[in-house]
Amino acid sequence: MKQSRIVFMGTPDFAVQSLRRLIEEGFNVVGVVTMPDKPIGRHHDVLQSSPVKKFASERGIPVLQPEKLRDETFLAELKALKPDLQIVVAFRMLPQVVWALPPLGTFNLHAALLPQYRGAAPINWAIINGDTETGITTFFLDEQIDTGRIILQESIPIALEDNAESVHDKLMMQGAELVVKTVRLIEDGKATATDQSQFITDEPLRPAPKIFKDTCQIKWQEHTLKSAYDFIRGLSPYPAAWTPVLANGKETEMKVYRASMMPEASSKGKVELTSDNKTYIHISLPGGYLSLDEVQLAGKKRMPVADLLRGTQILGRDSLL
Repeated sequence: MKQSRIVFMGTPDFAVQSLRRLIEEGFNVVGVVTMPDKPIGRHHDVLQSSPVKKFASERGIPVLQPEKLRDETFLAELKALKPDLQIVVAFRMLPQVVWALPPLGTFNLHAALLPQYRGAAPINWAIINGDTETGITTFFLDEQIDTGRIILQESIPIALEDNAESVHDKLMMQGAELVVKTVRLIEDGKATATDQSQFITDEPLRPAPKIFKDTCQIKWQEHTLKSAYDFIRGLSPYPAAWTPVLANGKETEMKVYRASMMPEASSKGKVELTSDNKTYIHISLPGGYLSLDEVQLAGKKRMPVADLLRGTQILGRDSLL
């Protein structure tokens, strides 16, 4: 068949790699849809383009930035691009009037092994839950979020040392290759799509809801050593897990970016923060001690714990830990 006219939809860096690979492979990307420019700066008087817009604009690809996806002007502009196929990578939920437009359909790249981890934050939740494997899925969009028929899947291991950033970067690269494979299958008429019900096992389905600040608070009393470690790395470096502490006698918040487990150390059996206020901050948990290695106090820079303790005395708030 003739080369398809492709419209690509995405916003963050995760999506840029897929768009880059499509262009490198010579696919006919006729337009890009991304989020409107975001006001930034102290007075919100500076507009920042999304990474996808910046990349597309540098390559002369037309960019559409609708506020609302049902807007008649946007729909007319999208139809004028005459897409045969639409690809969605880290964008937003599309109404049927958009995803049903191209004759070859609209497929999405999702950073999980569907049907597991449907939702906005699949990478974070897979690590938080202590999974040792995750992956990527391409699937055709339908009326519900992340429920469409699966085209391709590939898995990757999650190492004990991985955090959300390292897994994000691995899936970003591998996902871009899966997008290219999926387009080739569709263009060659060889794509088969399987209902997600065929992938459901006895294992409970885990959701991947959007993460808010309250989600990120480390509720130490609810954790073992391993689950606290997974929680911290699953949110690092963004948005970052945090805990209330007393710093030089004042109550504040401390983000934790990196920690290490000390299972060989015999903890006291109760949740407790201990520190020599020189080199270490340890949290006693069931299973051992968790060493907080890289942290950031509210209003301060991210730094190794030893650097923080040079000028700051840290105490735990037992009532909050």
